[in-house]
Amino acid sequence: MYMLYATRGSGNCFKPFLTLCQLDIAFSVLEVDVLKGETRGEAFRRINPAGAVPYLVTEEGVGIGESNAMLWLIAEGSHLMPGSALDRARSLQWMFFEQSKLEPNISPARFLGHIAPHLGRGREAEIAAWQDKARAGLATLDAHLAGHDYMLGDRYGITDIALYGYVHVGDEAGIDLQAFPSVCTWMERVRQQPGHVPLSALCASATPFSSGCAA
Repeated sequence: MYMLYATRGSGNCFKPFLTLCQLDIAFSVLEVDVLKGETRGEAFRRINPAGAVPYLVTEEGVGIGESNAMLWLIAEGSHLMPGSALDRARSLQWMFFEQSKLEPNISPARFLGHIAPHLGRGREAEIAAWQDKARAGLATLDAHLAGHDYMLGDRYGITDIALYGYVHVGDEAGIDLQAFPSVCTWMERVRQQPGHVPLSALCASATPFSSGCAA
């Protein structure tokens, strides 16, 4: 059974969680509290020396980091995987785009403006800059989705999950998602997929890492 180390509300942690749920794969979640510094603690670094979540451990005890890499492992051989070599390349192209143009901008703007606004005081200019960069990335995504039902055409898969993770909480980063109508329509298609669960379910039944059950 997979073990997913995750933190509450994280778009990156949500990606492997959603994939596991939609493929009905057995797994458990251990909640690591980032705000309390648990990812930087010695106990967690023994598990993942990089000190970051999400972190996925396989049945064999092998660990893997980076949310989008986890999707390729979890979905191998399933209907969520891109079928052709070209589609696999396109999938990676959009995953790289997500990690360079969207997540690095939506995530900090959301964290400092919504999750921990007390930490964002005095950093309004930085937040505004992240929001502007995120809007530019969303405009590119919106133009692509204007001609496609899903990221790779007419088939839902891990590419959609990778992009959805942070895009769907863009409003919490202070971005008006209604300005990107094709993105909004696509997000609704994603939410209608079988087995879809909301971000709020991520740590709803998790075991706290601090409980010692992670040992």
